[in-house]
Order: sequence, then C-alpha cells, then structure tokens
Amino acid sequence: MPLYEYACQACGKKFEHFVAGKDRPVCPDCESPKVSKLLSVFAVSTSGSRSEAESSGYACGSCGDPRGPGACGLD
Repeated sequence: MPLYEYACQACGKKFEHFVAGKDRPVCPDCESPKVSKLLSVFAVSTSGSRSEAESSGYACGSCGDPRGPGACGLD
C-alpha cells in the first residue's frame, strides 16, 4: 500500500494516508472528502559526494536503510 501526502481544501490540514485499492482519503480533522494529493519530495544525492550522515554510518544514501551504507546492497 503506497503512502501519499494530502492537503485538505476545507481546513488546510496536511496529512499522510495509506491508499488501498480505490480508497478515498478524508481529512482526519474536519472529515472533508475535498482533499488534494501533494507532490512528495524526498532527498536524493546527485553530486556523487557522500553527505556527513552517510559517511558517519547513519543511513544508506541510496535507499535510506537505517543499517547504514552498503547494508541494502545498492552501494
């Protein structure tokens, strides 16, 4: 099930919702069905250089695996 971000057109609340099949999200605050899907933004390194978090062993820069760089086999 994909996770999407939405904004309520009635009250302005931003929220995330797991979508299953033809499931239609409603605002968790005002319960309005008038919501719009937001463009999700995620971090991607395009420079080829490793960030401080990646080089210090926190998260994989390719997939975000919390076990660290190379744990998922993408490095």
